[in-house]
Amino acid sequence: MKISNNWLKDYIQTDLSSEKIGAFLTDIGLEVEGIEKYESVKGSLEGIVVGKVLTCEQHPNADKLKKTTVDVGDGNILNIVCGAPNVAANQTVPVAVVGTKIYDKNGNFFEIAKAKIRGEVSEGMICAEDELGLSDDHGGIMVLDEETYKVGEPFAKYFSLTNDEVYEIGLTPNRTDAMSHYGVARDLNAFLSNNGLKSEFEKISSTIVKSENEHGFELEVEDSELCPRYIGAIIENIKVAPSPVWLQDRLKAIGLSPINNVVDITNYILHGLGQPLHAFDADKISGKKVKVGVNDAGTKFTTLDAVERTLNGSEIMIKDGDNKPMCIAGVFGGSESGVSNETKTIFLESAYFNPVAIRKAAKAHGLNTDASFRFERGVDPNNTRTSINHAIKLIEEVTGGKKVGNLLEHYPQKFEDAKVIFRYSKLDQILGVKIHREKVKEILKSLDIVSLNDIPDGLELAVPPYRADVTREIDVIEEVLRIYGYNKVDAPQKISFTPVKLSLEDQDALENSWARTLQSNGFNEVMNNSLTSVKDETHAVKLLNPLSTELSFMRKSLLEGLLENAIYNINRKNQDIKFFELGKIYHKKAKYEERKQLAILTSGRNYSENWLMPKSSTDFYTLKSFVNILLGKLNLETEEVSLEDERFSDALEIVSAGKTIARLGKVSPKLLKDFDIEQECFYAEIELETAQQLRTKDNFKFVDIPKFNKIRRDLALLVDKNVTYAALYKMAKKNPSKYLKNINLFDVYEGKNLPEGKKSYALSFELLNEEKTLEEKEITSVMDSLIKNFKKEFNAELR
Repeated sequence: MKISNNWLKDYIQTDLSSEKIGAFLTDIGLEVEGIEKYESVKGSLEGIVVGKVLTCEQHPNADKLKKTTVDVGDGNILNIVCGAPNVAANQTVPVAVVGTKIYDKNGNFFEIAKAKIRGEVSEGMICAEDELGLSDDHGGIMVLDEETYKVGEPFAKYFSLTNDEVYEIGLTPNRTDAMSHYGVARDLNAFLSNNGLKSEFEKISSTIVKSENEHGFELEVEDSELCPRYIGAIIENIKVAPSPVWLQDRLKAIGLSPINNVVDITNYILHGLGQPLHAFDADKISGKKVKVGVNDAGTKFTTLDAVERTLNGSEIMIKDGDNKPMCIAGVFGGSESGVSNETKTIFLESAYFNPVAIRKAAKAHGLNTDASFRFERGVDPNNTRTSINHAIKLIEEVTGGKKVGNLLEHYPQKFEDAKVIFRYSKLDQILGVKIHREKVKEILKSLDIVSLNDIPDGLELAVPPYRADVTREIDVIEEVLRIYGYNKVDAPQKISFTPVKLSLEDQDALENSWARTLQSNGFNEVMNNSLTSVKDETHAVKLLNPLSTELSFMRKSLLEGLLENAIYNINRKNQDIKFFELGKIYHKKAKYEERKQLAILTSGRNYSENWLMPKSSTDFYTLKSFVNILLGKLNLETEEVSLEDERFSDALEIVSAGKTIARLGKVSPKLLKDFDIEQECFYAEIELETAQQLRTKDNFKFVDIPKFNKIRRDLALLVDKNVTYAALYKMAKKNPSKYLKNINLFDVYEGKNLPEGKKSYALSFELLNEEKTLEEKEITSVMDSLIKNFKKEFNAELR
């Protein structure tokens, strides 16, 4: 939203600079994103002086150029080469001297410099109107009246130029009260008056003298819920013409293009006072009757942009006596009833429409106008009459028209102020500081929030309707704080709190935590039947009275059920599988066993098909990363060991305190073939009861942030192919140094340039002394110890 500084001064007077005003507006929540300069004539005619052409001769080297001498005052005679056909001696002309910037329509400029043109010196430029930004005329240079324009005077002296500074405010949608220059001025005044800064602000008010003549128009509002308030006025004998310069400059400063005096005045009121208005050609209103209601669905209506639209039957419409639509209320006017150059009488409306209905109509027709932007957020219903009265006065002054008859008004039920109970103790709690109670009352009064009653520890308040965003106690507290000043509230130097022990006895909480983690990583939870059929009855639990042969055993593993889910999805072209299941498995060994597991199955791509992401299939390490995320919540010391399991072609198990917590690996091709699955699948199962039993009892610890940096050292080890990273990792973890904090494998190489039967592991080691910076000899000692053990145990060589 753009706010003109000159326009703002119509409502509030202050000696503050625009930069200071911008800073204060940001402090009170109207964030100023930038301040731009506006000039009605780009460059403000700076460097342009009135000159007198003394001589004018043909250029010796160019047929279309003239060589002139020009007096620009104080005895300065300039040689200027000019290409205008109408230049002649004894003319009074505007001259751009050396150093002057000449701007084009797009704001680009070039600087006048002393130069040679076809061999002749030129020390300036005699200007045409378009070159100065005064019009689009380029028929020749400007020839001035010598009695009016004095040689040597600045050319700008003879023009009323407008220079302005425009604030770009990033307004939040809830601040409908500040969607106008008056609203911003009102908010700024509240801040200045409560912070000892001088400002003069007068609330808007206006009265219109009643007319004795009758206009003969009628108003009918079909549904007061759609239109709670509507006011109309008839103004006769207007003359539609371009707006006066001051009005055009006001609109141009905020980025609007002037249209004509009537439309410009409605835009002026909209951006000045925040109330959208609309003017109709009164002579085109059939039956001299204005109706506010709806039209039947399917009705055709052509808007001002010459687009024919089909109404859906829910739009609030402004209609004439024959129910012919003239305007989508609060959104966009119609092409047939709009103001034109031939208009002599207008019907001017000012209204409050239902915000929800306006929003639906604007979205349905893809329209986003300045009016709908305000109506759908809720304008001030009490500003409706004030705004139309201001508009009538302006229209009478600018167009020469005259209001006829009294205002037509529909306002069956007055809007009530919102009632809020406000507690001082709550204010103190939120702010962390105590504001004097009288100061709080002054702030509320400056915001037009009325104190109805003093109550114990607070106030009963009435909030005006224009503050649609202030309906709760916390909203009032926010208002007090932003006017009091956020910068006056000191931030605490430290934050104290009591850590709460985690409840580690609840297995359901652990399961829910794991489920949420997997869901947030794109997994879908499945639930399969515990009854199944098995090929291998070893250790299987058989039902005494099975429902069928297909459901005669209790499942020994969750894997088969997940594979059935996978092939069901794959057959339906959903080949990217990320499933998990929380369920029980059953075995009959020395005794019956029942264990609860979390099972995970992945297959297909890691990410859905996307031009930005590389094509990548899931793999064992992707699955392992998810398992590590889940086990990381247990805060356990774990180790990895290889696993022989007929369900897997490659697998490992994760062990802690001698107990298996998890198993994971690549599903064997034989098992996949049994389920007709032709793509690789990866499966993991976590023993829930075991994980719960091993959860660390005291896993809530605070540690200081290290004051010293970690040191990293890398080793590239050449080892036999049968040596695993797990073995290297296990050996490194046995190192007695307390400085060794982390071990990581970041590269594996098998290929050319290596001896037969060898491969290369690249490992990184992080070392940290939490008490001081590690010395090089200490680092060397740890690394030498690691290298020695790698050589001894694995016959490793450094590459």
